[in-house]
Amino acid sequence: MSAPALAGDALSRWETCATFWDETIGRDGNKYWKVLQEPCLGRLLGGHLAKPAAAALELATGNGLCARWLADRGASVLATDGSSNMLELAKSHMSGRGIELRRLDVTRAEEFEGLLGETRPRFDMILMNMAIMDVATLEPLAQALPGLLAKDGVFVGTVLHPVFFTSGAAKNIQLRYSQQTGELEVERTLVLKSYMSVPPAKGIFKDGQPEKQLYFHRPMGELFADFFRAGLVVDAIEELAFTEADRVESRIDATCNFTQLPVILAFRLRAI
Repeated sequence: MSAPALAGDALSRWETCATFWDETIGRDGNKYWKVLQEPCLGRLLGGHLAKPAAAALELATGNGLCARWLADRGASVLATDGSSNMLELAKSHMSGRGIELRRLDVTRAEEFEGLLGETRPRFDMILMNMAIMDVATLEPLAQALPGLLAKDGVFVGTVLHPVFFTSGAAKNIQLRYSQQTGELEVERTLVLKSYMSVPPAKGIFKDGQPEKQLYFHRPMGELFADFFRAGLVVDAIEELAFTEADRVESRIDATCNFTQLPVILAFRLRAI
């Protein structure tokens, strides 16, 4: 399947899953948001959020969770998504915050060109939270960023960790009784057999969703290559993992129980 066809297929699946995703994640976010993503975004964007009426662009807003988070901290927000159904859901949660909503497909260069051609201030921050692995190409986004970012502006992206998740790594759980204490010990590891070349994969975010979405795996070098070619540099990286306090003992295979393996890779980029 060609890249444009893959991009269209991926977006179509999110149109189908929009309502299910909204109901699953919730208006105020799930455990991944509250424990991992929100604290990290506060660290990576804190300095820019402190700027009065900072201009923010959010890409792949979903149900508008991050857009509302930015607006509640004083930012002037343009929230976008490639899915019309997602934008309708986002609109239903906005509660008069004055957030501007627009359809924008990050895989299409011409849609960024339209945004670049407008007479509006450049953005102090651009955010794409947990959607990079959902899009077929990053080149249009990377090429547009230098023209969209204000002086000293930043792009922050978060993505399922390429090593431990989008690679297709298998969960491995070993149970044994300690010869010293007699207590049951649980050892959790991941078995990784492919990393450099992993084709687009179908997956779910929760059992029962109406259609599987596509995941696009990118090894680290590929993940950053388009951004580097566009003249951007990384100035912060965080690998986000759950802690012992986040464990769910009733689900032995729960991702939050794998506390030594990061779930999310977060990074911040600046133009040179």
